[in-house]
Amino acid sequence: MDYRILGRTGFKVSEIGMGCEGFLDKPYAEVEAFGDAMEAGGVNCIDLYTPNPEFRSNLGRALRGRREKFVLQAHLCTIWKDGQYKRTRNLAKVKAGFEDQLQRLETGYVEIGMIHYVDSMEDWYTVIKNGILDYVQELKNRGRIGSAGLSSHNPAVALAAVNTGLIDVLMFSVNPCYDLLPASEDVETLWDEETYKAPLVNMDPQRQELYETCQRLGVAITVMKAFGGGDLLSNNSPAGKALTLYQCLSYALTRPAVATVMPGARTLEELKTSIAYATASEEEKDYASALAALPKVSWKGHCMYCGHCAPCPAGIDVAAVTKFLNLAVAQGAVPETVREHYAALLHLAGECIRCGACNKRCPFEVAAMSNMEKAAELFGY
Repeated sequence: MDYRILGRTGFKVSEIGMGCEGFLDKPYAEVEAFGDAMEAGGVNCIDLYTPNPEFRSNLGRALRGRREKFVLQAHLCTIWKDGQYKRTRNLAKVKAGFEDQLQRLETGYVEIGMIHYVDSMEDWYTVIKNGILDYVQELKNRGRIGSAGLSSHNPAVALAAVNTGLIDVLMFSVNPCYDLLPASEDVETLWDEETYKAPLVNMDPQRQELYETCQRLGVAITVMKAFGGGDLLSNNSPAGKALTLYQCLSYALTRPAVATVMPGARTLEELKTSIAYATASEEEKDYASALAALPKVSWKGHCMYCGHCAPCPAGIDVAAVTKFLNLAVAQGAVPETVREHYAALLHLAGECIRCGACNKRCPFEVAAMSNMEKAAELFGY
Protein backbone atom coordinates (compact mmCIF):
# COMPACT_ATOMS: atom_id res chain seq x y z
CA MET A 1 0.00 0.00 0.00
CA ASP A 2 1.20 3.50 -0.81
CA TYR A 3 0.64 6.36 1.62
CA ARG A 4 0.23 10.10 1.29
CA ILE A 5 0.38 13.00 3.73
CA LEU A 6 -3.10 14.33 4.44
CA GLY A 7 -2.42 17.91 3.39
CA ARG A 8 -1.32 20.25 6.17
CA THR A 9 -2.61 17.90 8.89
CA GLY A 10 0.55 15.79 8.84
CA PHE A 11 -1.40 12.54 9.14
CA LYS A 12 -0.27 9.74 6.84
CA VAL A 13 -3.13 7.96 5.05
CA SER A 14 -3.35 5.00 2.69
CA GLU A 15 -4.20 5.84 -0.92
CA ILE A 16 -7.07 3.38 -0.65
CA GLY A 17 -9.32 4.11 2.31
CA MET A 18 -12.61 2.55 3.34
CA GLY A 19 -16.17 3.85 3.26
CA CYS A 20 -18.28 2.56 6.11
CA GLU A 21 -21.07 1.01 4.01
CA GLY A 22 -19.33 -2.34 4.27
CA PHE A 23 -19.79 -2.40 8.04
CA LEU A 24 -23.52 -1.73 8.09
CA ASP A 25 -25.98 -4.46 9.06
CA LYS A 26 -23.14 -6.85 9.80
CA PRO A 27 -22.61 -8.75 13.04
CA TYR A 28 -19.53 -7.99 15.10
CA ALA A 29 -17.58 -11.00 13.78
CA GLU A 30 -17.80 -9.69 10.21
CA VAL A 31 -16.87 -6.15 11.25
CA GLU A 32 -13.81 -7.56 13.00
CA ALA A 33 -12.92 -9.51 9.85
CA PHE A 34 -13.12 -6.27 7.84
CA GLY A 35 -10.80 -4.62 10.37
CA ASP A 36 -8.36 -7.52 10.08
CA ALA A 37 -8.38 -7.31 6.28
CA MET A 38 -7.78 -3.56 6.34
CA GLU A 39 -4.90 -3.87 8.77
CA ALA A 40 -3.34 -6.70 6.75
CA GLY A 41 -3.75 -4.76 3.50
CA GLY A 42 -2.45 -1.46 4.87
CA VAL A 43 -5.78 0.43 4.68
CA ASN A 44 -5.67 2.91 7.56
CA CYS A 45 -8.27 5.59 6.77
CA ILE A 46 -11.95 4.95 7.48
CA ASP A 47 -14.89 7.25 6.78
CA LEU A 48 -17.67 7.15 9.38
CA TYR A 49 -20.57 9.13 7.94
CA THR A 50 -23.34 6.99 9.42
CA PRO A 51 -24.58 7.52 12.99
CA ASN A 52 -25.91 3.95 13.22
CA PRO A 53 -25.22 3.07 16.89
CA GLU A 54 -24.63 -0.64 16.25
CA PHE A 55 -22.07 0.19 13.57
CA ARG A 56 -20.23 2.61 15.85
CA SER A 57 -20.13 0.16 18.74
CA ASN A 58 -19.03 -2.76 16.56
CA LEU A 59 -16.23 -0.74 14.99
CA GLY A 60 -15.05 0.58 18.33
CA ARG A 61 -14.84 -2.97 19.62
CA ALA A 62 -13.06 -4.16 16.46
CA LEU A 63 -10.41 -1.44 16.83
CA ARG A 64 -9.50 -2.33 20.41
CA GLY A 65 -5.76 -2.65 20.72
CA ARG A 66 -5.11 -1.15 17.28
CA ARG A 67 -6.92 2.19 17.33
CA GLU A 68 -3.63 4.08 16.79
CA LYS A 69 -3.13 2.28 13.48
CA PHE A 70 -6.14 3.98 11.90
CA VAL A 71 -7.10 7.50 10.84
CA LEU A 72 -10.80 8.02 11.52
CA GLN A 73 -12.82 10.50 9.47
CA ALA A 74 -15.85 11.01 11.71
CA HIS A 75 -18.83 13.11 10.64
CA LEU A 76 -20.51 15.64 12.88
CA CYS A 77 -24.14 16.70 12.25
CA THR A 78 -25.32 13.12 11.74
CA ILE A 79 -27.74 11.70 14.32
CA TRP A 80 -29.81 8.56 14.75
CA LYS A 81 -33.54 9.12 15.13
CA ASP A 82 -36.44 6.68 14.85
CA GLY A 83 -34.09 3.98 13.64
CA GLN A 84 -32.58 5.95 10.78
CA TYR A 85 -29.88 8.44 9.85
CA LYS A 86 -30.71 12.15 10.01
CA ARG A 87 -28.70 15.27 9.25
CA THR A 88 -28.96 18.11 11.76
CA ARG A 89 -27.77 21.69 12.16
CA ASN A 90 -28.98 21.91 15.77
CA LEU A 91 -25.82 22.58 17.78
CA ALA A 92 -26.98 20.74 20.91
CA LYS A 93 -27.78 17.64 18.85
CA VAL A 94 -24.47 17.94 16.98
CA LYS A 95 -22.59 17.96 20.28
CA ALA A 96 -24.56 15.04 21.71
CA GLY A 97 -24.04 13.04 18.50
CA PHE A 98 -20.30 13.62 18.56
CA GLU A 99 -19.96 12.56 22.20
CA ASP A 100 -21.99 9.42 21.47
CA GLN A 101 -19.68 8.69 18.56
CA LEU A 102 -16.52 8.93 20.66
CA GLN A 103 -18.02 6.80 23.39
CA ARG A 104 -19.13 4.04 21.04
CA LEU A 105 -15.83 4.13 19.14
CA GLU A 106 -14.04 3.78 22.49
CA THR A 107 -11.72 6.68 21.78
CA GLY A 108 -11.08 10.15 23.12
CA TYR A 109 -10.51 11.78 19.76
CA VAL A 110 -10.76 11.36 15.99
CA GLU A 111 -8.22 12.52 13.43
CA ILE A 112 -10.78 14.25 11.16
CA GLY A 113 -13.96 15.94 12.37
CA MET A 114 -16.09 16.32 9.26
CA ILE A 115 -18.99 18.80 9.01
CA HIS A 116 -21.44 16.58 7.20
CA TYR A 117 -23.02 17.12 3.77
CA VAL A 118 -23.10 20.84 2.97
CA ASP A 119 -24.36 21.27 -0.60
CA SER A 120 -25.99 24.70 -0.61
CA MET A 121 -24.69 28.16 0.25
CA GLU A 122 -27.70 28.70 2.53
CA ASP A 123 -26.79 25.55 4.44
CA TRP A 124 -23.16 26.69 4.69
CA TYR A 125 -24.33 29.99 6.19
CA THR A 126 -26.49 28.00 8.64
CA VAL A 127 -23.43 25.98 9.68
CA ILE A 128 -21.68 29.27 10.48
CA LYS A 129 -24.69 31.01 12.05
CA ASN A 130 -25.60 28.07 14.29
CA GLY A 131 -22.10 27.88 15.74
CA ILE A 132 -21.18 24.52 14.19
CA LEU A 133 -18.03 25.81 12.51
CA ASP A 134 -16.98 27.44 15.80
CA TYR A 135 -17.67 24.16 17.63
CA VAL A 136 -15.43 22.26 15.21
CA GLN A 137 -12.64 24.76 15.81
CA GLU A 138 -13.17 24.39 19.56
CA LEU A 139 -12.89 20.60 19.27
CA LYS A 140 -9.67 21.02 17.30
CA ASN A 141 -8.22 23.41 19.88
CA ARG A 142 -9.10 20.96 22.67
CA GLY A 143 -7.53 17.99 20.86
CA ARG A 144 -10.83 16.15 20.45
CA ILE A 145 -10.31 16.23 16.67
CA GLY A 146 -7.00 16.46 14.86
CA SER A 147 -8.29 18.45 11.88
CA ALA A 148 -11.42 20.21 10.66
CA GLY A 149 -13.24 18.81 7.65
CA LEU A 150 -16.29 19.33 5.48
CA SER A 151 -18.09 17.04 3.03
CA SER A 152 -19.82 18.39 -0.06
CA HIS A 153 -20.80 17.57 -3.65
CA ASN A 154 -20.96 21.24 -4.69
CA PRO A 155 -17.69 22.92 -5.80
CA ALA A 156 -19.07 26.42 -5.12
CA VAL A 157 -19.84 25.59 -1.49
CA ALA A 158 -16.60 23.66 -1.08
CA LEU A 159 -14.58 26.62 -2.40
CA ALA A 160 -16.31 29.01 0.01
CA ALA A 161 -15.50 26.71 2.92
CA VAL A 162 -11.90 26.05 1.89
CA ASN A 163 -11.21 29.74 1.34
CA THR A 164 -12.06 30.52 4.99
CA GLY A 165 -8.77 28.85 5.92
CA LEU A 166 -10.61 26.89 8.62
CA ILE A 167 -11.09 23.63 6.70
CA ASP A 168 -8.15 21.21 6.66
CA VAL A 169 -9.78 18.28 4.86
CA LEU A 170 -12.47 18.27 2.17
CA MET A 171 -14.47 15.16 1.38
CA PHE A 172 -15.63 15.59 -2.21
CA SER A 173 -17.20 13.54 -5.00
CA VAL A 174 -14.53 13.01 -7.67
CA ASN A 175 -14.84 10.96 -10.84
CA PRO A 176 -14.48 11.44 -14.63
CA CYS A 177 -18.18 12.26 -15.13
CA TYR A 178 -18.96 14.48 -12.15
CA ASP A 179 -15.85 16.56 -12.92
CA LEU A 180 -17.47 17.74 -16.16
CA LEU A 181 -20.58 19.16 -14.47
CA PRO A 182 -21.14 22.72 -13.23
CA ALA A 183 -21.98 23.41 -9.60
CA SER A 184 -25.47 22.54 -8.43
CA GLU A 185 -27.21 22.59 -5.06
CA ASP A 186 -29.17 19.50 -6.11
CA VAL A 187 -26.94 16.46 -5.70
CA GLU A 188 -29.36 14.39 -7.80
CA THR A 189 -28.12 16.13 -10.96
CA LEU A 190 -24.80 14.29 -10.62
CA TRP A 191 -26.41 10.98 -11.56
CA ASP A 192 -29.55 12.12 -13.39
CA GLU A 193 -29.60 10.67 -16.93
CA GLU A 194 -30.92 13.99 -18.27
CA THR A 195 -27.67 15.68 -17.19
CA TYR A 196 -25.66 13.57 -19.63
CA LYS A 197 -27.90 13.73 -22.72
CA ALA A 198 -26.00 16.63 -24.28
CA PRO A 199 -22.29 16.07 -25.01
CA LEU A 200 -20.05 17.17 -22.14
CA VAL A 201 -16.67 18.66 -22.98
CA ASN A 202 -13.75 19.25 -20.62
CA MET A 203 -13.33 19.80 -16.90
CA ASP A 204 -15.72 22.22 -15.21
CA PRO A 205 -13.53 25.27 -14.43
CA GLN A 206 -14.92 25.68 -10.91
CA ARG A 207 -14.08 22.09 -10.04
CA GLN A 208 -10.58 22.56 -11.41
CA GLU A 209 -10.28 25.76 -9.35
CA LEU A 210 -11.40 23.84 -6.26
CA TYR A 211 -8.79 21.11 -6.66
CA GLU A 212 -6.02 23.59 -7.38
CA THR A 213 -7.04 25.84 -4.47
CA CYS A 214 -6.94 22.86 -2.12
CA GLN A 215 -3.49 21.94 -3.43
CA ARG A 216 -2.25 25.49 -2.93
CA LEU A 217 -3.65 25.86 0.59
CA GLY A 218 -2.65 22.41 1.78
CA VAL A 219 -6.23 21.22 2.13
CA ALA A 220 -6.38 17.46 1.56
CA ILE A 221 -9.21 15.90 -0.44
CA THR A 222 -10.67 12.56 0.61
CA VAL A 223 -12.69 11.15 -2.26
CA MET A 224 -16.22 9.81 -2.18
CA LYS A 225 -18.26 8.47 -5.10
CA ALA A 226 -15.21 7.59 -7.18
CA PHE A 227 -17.40 5.09 -9.07
CA GLY A 228 -20.50 7.30 -9.19
CA GLY A 229 -22.40 4.87 -6.97
CA GLY A 230 -21.30 2.07 -9.29
CA ASP A 231 -22.75 3.74 -12.40
CA LEU A 232 -19.35 4.31 -14.02
CA LEU A 233 -18.54 0.60 -13.75
CA SER A 234 -21.63 -0.53 -15.63
CA ASN A 235 -22.67 -0.54 -19.27
CA ASN A 236 -25.22 2.13 -18.30
CA SER A 237 -22.41 4.53 -17.44
CA PRO A 238 -23.31 8.19 -18.10
CA ALA A 239 -20.06 8.38 -20.09
CA GLY A 240 -21.49 5.90 -22.58
CA LYS A 241 -19.03 3.12 -21.78
CA ALA A 242 -18.00 1.31 -18.62
CA LEU A 243 -14.74 2.10 -16.88
CA THR A 244 -12.93 -0.28 -14.55
CA LEU A 245 -12.61 0.06 -10.80
CA TYR A 246 -8.86 0.64 -11.05
CA GLN A 247 -9.25 3.27 -13.77
CA CYS A 248 -11.64 5.23 -11.55
CA LEU A 249 -9.34 4.93 -8.53
CA SER A 250 -6.34 6.04 -10.58
CA TYR A 251 -8.23 9.00 -12.02
CA ALA A 252 -9.19 10.23 -8.55
CA LEU A 253 -5.70 9.73 -7.15
CA THR A 254 -4.14 11.87 -9.88
CA ARG A 255 -6.32 14.91 -9.15
CA PRO A 256 -4.56 17.77 -7.34
CA ALA A 257 -4.78 17.64 -3.51
CA VAL A 258 -6.28 14.13 -3.35
CA ALA A 259 -4.85 12.10 -0.47
CA THR A 260 -7.09 9.03 -0.33
CA VAL A 261 -10.06 7.44 -2.07
CA MET A 262 -12.73 5.78 0.08
CA PRO A 263 -14.60 3.11 -1.85
CA GLY A 264 -17.24 1.11 -0.06
CA ALA A 265 -17.19 -2.67 0.13
CA ARG A 266 -20.11 -4.96 0.88
CA THR A 267 -17.95 -8.07 1.10
CA LEU A 268 -14.41 -8.97 2.08
CA GLU A 269 -13.75 -9.87 -1.55
CA GLU A 270 -14.70 -6.35 -2.67
CA LEU A 271 -12.46 -4.88 0.01
CA LYS A 272 -9.53 -7.04 -1.08
CA THR A 273 -10.12 -6.06 -4.71
CA SER A 274 -9.77 -2.38 -3.79
CA ILE A 275 -6.66 -3.12 -1.72
CA ALA A 276 -5.14 -4.93 -4.69
CA TYR A 277 -5.02 -1.57 -6.52
CA ALA A 278 -1.67 -1.09 -4.77
CA THR A 279 -0.15 -3.95 -6.75
CA ALA A 280 -2.09 -3.51 -10.00
CA SER A 281 -0.14 -2.96 -13.20
CA GLU A 282 0.15 0.44 -14.87
CA GLU A 283 -1.93 -0.96 -17.73
CA GLU A 284 -4.75 -1.81 -15.32
CA LYS A 285 -4.61 1.68 -13.80
CA ASP A 286 -4.42 3.51 -17.15
CA TYR A 287 -7.55 5.63 -17.48
CA ALA A 288 -6.32 8.01 -20.16
CA SER A 289 -6.87 5.80 -23.19
CA ALA A 290 -10.27 4.77 -21.86
CA LEU A 291 -11.38 8.38 -21.24
CA ALA A 292 -10.15 9.52 -24.64
CA ALA A 293 -12.40 6.89 -26.27
CA LEU A 294 -15.62 7.61 -24.34
CA PRO A 295 -18.48 8.42 -26.73
CA LYS A 296 -20.39 10.96 -24.62
CA VAL A 297 -17.68 13.07 -22.99
CA SER A 298 -14.43 14.72 -24.05
CA TRP A 299 -11.36 16.16 -22.34
CA LYS A 300 -9.71 17.33 -25.56
CA GLY A 301 -7.01 19.90 -24.83
CA HIS A 302 -7.12 19.39 -21.06
CA CYS A 303 -4.13 17.88 -19.23
CA MET A 304 -5.29 14.94 -17.11
CA TYR A 305 -1.88 14.47 -15.42
CA CYS A 306 -2.02 10.88 -16.63
CA GLY A 307 1.66 10.64 -17.61
CA HIS A 308 1.11 9.38 -21.17
CA CYS A 309 3.46 12.14 -22.32
CA ALA A 310 6.38 10.25 -20.71
CA PRO A 311 9.14 9.39 -21.16
CA CYS A 312 10.74 12.72 -21.96
CA PRO A 313 14.21 12.44 -23.60
CA ALA A 314 15.35 15.32 -21.37
CA GLY A 315 13.98 13.62 -18.26
CA ILE A 316 11.30 16.25 -17.59
CA ASP A 317 8.21 15.12 -15.66
CA VAL A 318 5.90 16.90 -18.10
CA ALA A 319 2.71 16.11 -16.14
CA ALA A 320 4.16 17.48 -12.88
CA VAL A 321 5.45 20.64 -14.56
CA THR A 322 2.02 21.18 -16.13
CA LYS A 323 0.32 20.71 -12.76
CA PHE A 324 2.55 23.35 -11.14
CA LEU A 325 2.01 25.66 -14.11
CA ASN A 326 -1.77 25.33 -13.76
CA LEU A 327 -1.59 25.97 -10.01
CA ALA A 328 0.36 29.17 -10.58
CA VAL A 329 -1.89 30.37 -13.41
CA ALA A 330 -5.00 29.74 -11.29
CA GLN A 331 -3.47 31.84 -8.49
CA GLY A 332 -2.46 34.65 -10.82
CA ALA A 333 1.01 34.52 -9.26
CA VAL A 334 3.61 31.97 -8.25
CA PRO A 335 3.02 30.93 -4.61
CA GLU A 336 6.23 30.13 -2.76
CA THR A 337 5.12 26.55 -2.06
CA VAL A 338 4.47 25.94 -5.77
CA ARG A 339 7.84 27.48 -6.68
CA GLU A 340 9.62 25.24 -4.14
CA HIS A 341 7.92 22.09 -5.41
CA TYR A 342 8.71 23.02 -8.99
CA ALA A 343 12.36 23.74 -8.12
CA ALA A 344 12.62 20.32 -6.45
CA LEU A 345 11.95 18.51 -9.74
CA LEU A 346 14.99 16.72 -11.13
CA HIS A 347 14.56 18.36 -14.55
CA LEU A 348 12.85 21.66 -15.26
CA ALA A 349 10.82 23.03 -18.15
CA GLY A 350 13.74 25.10 -19.46
CA GLU A 351 15.52 21.86 -20.33
CA CYS A 352 12.91 21.01 -22.98
CA ILE A 353 14.64 20.16 -26.28
CA ARG A 354 11.41 20.69 -28.30
CA CYS A 355 11.38 17.22 -29.80
CA GLY A 356 7.56 17.10 -29.68
CA ALA A 357 7.39 13.53 -28.34
CA CYS A 358 5.05 14.58 -25.51
CA ASN A 359 2.61 16.23 -27.93
CA LYS A 360 2.47 13.11 -30.08
CA ARG A 361 1.79 10.78 -27.15
CA CYS A 362 -0.96 12.78 -25.44
CA PRO A 363 -4.37 11.10 -25.92
CA PHE A 364 -6.09 14.44 -25.18
CA GLU A 365 -4.15 16.50 -27.74
CA VAL A 366 -2.67 18.80 -25.08
CA ALA A 367 -0.02 21.23 -26.33
CA ALA A 368 2.50 19.87 -23.83
CA MET A 369 5.53 21.41 -25.49
CA SER A 370 3.88 24.83 -25.38
CA ASN A 371 3.20 24.29 -21.66
CA MET A 372 6.90 23.70 -21.11
CA GLU A 373 7.65 27.04 -22.75
CA LYS A 374 5.09 28.80 -20.56
CA ALA A 375 6.41 27.13 -17.40
CA ALA A 376 10.02 28.03 -18.19
CA GLU A 377 8.99 31.66 -18.73
CA LEU A 378 6.79 31.79 -15.61
CA PHE A 379 9.21 30.11 -13.20
CA GLY A 380 12.32 31.59 -14.82
CA TYR A 381 14.05 28.30 -15.63
